[in-house]
Amino acid sequence: MKLTIVMPVLNEADGIAAALAALRPLRARGAEVIVVDGGSTDGTPDLARAHADRVLSGARGRAAQMNAGADAAAGDVLLFLHADTRLPGDADGLVRNALAGARVWGRFDIAFEDGALPLVAASMNLRSRATGIATGDQAMFVTREAFASVGGFPAIALMEDIALSARLKRLSRPACLSARVTTSPRRWRAHGTLRTVLTMWRLRLAFFLGADPARLARAYGYGYGGN
Repeated sequence: MKLTIVMPVLNEADGIAAALAALRPLRARGAEVIVVDGGSTDGTPDLARAHADRVLSGARGRAAQMNAGADAAAGDVLLFLHADTRLPGDADGLVRNALAGARVWGRFDIAFEDGALPLVAASMNLRSRATGIATGDQAMFVTREAFASVGGFPAIALMEDIALSARLKRLSRPACLSARVTTSPRRWRAHGTLRTVLTMWRLRLAFFLGADPARLARAYGYGYGGN
């Protein structure tokens, strides 16, 4: 089972080298790493090339970028990783074991860097287990066959991870791994924890009630529906 890690990026020059260097042990064990840039203006693609198997340019928007990476992937399993999220060292083995049975997709539990926001992380993990819905911060993984069968990420400006989860749930429940990925709390710190929680709840409810994802993306601060 070959693993391809797809990382969508936009203006991540400050951290892209470290993010990709963290994947070096996985690459040494055969994992493929594809970076898909959405139009960075800070030199992110040039910095990424020394640390990835492929660096692609795609239409701006996380869903479009991840679909482009999936189309180019050589792996049997796709793992979608944000640039500010770090995988556990044995992520490849954990994913392989998780998909050895009837499950065709899954995600990791999440923790924030330096132990920040433990209650937020715990609530995200519990909610994901209860609903079978994963978020992009949880490093979603899926067999290539299952990803293709549901049409990949929908071409929407926000909530593409929620929408993909709903599609994949028709095939199997997710493998909810207790092993944790570690992600940056930068978004939460920039906007305030309570405000961010309330905003996400409001946007998610609006999405489930049929609101236009492009409008929700603008409300969230995504001028283009991307990273």
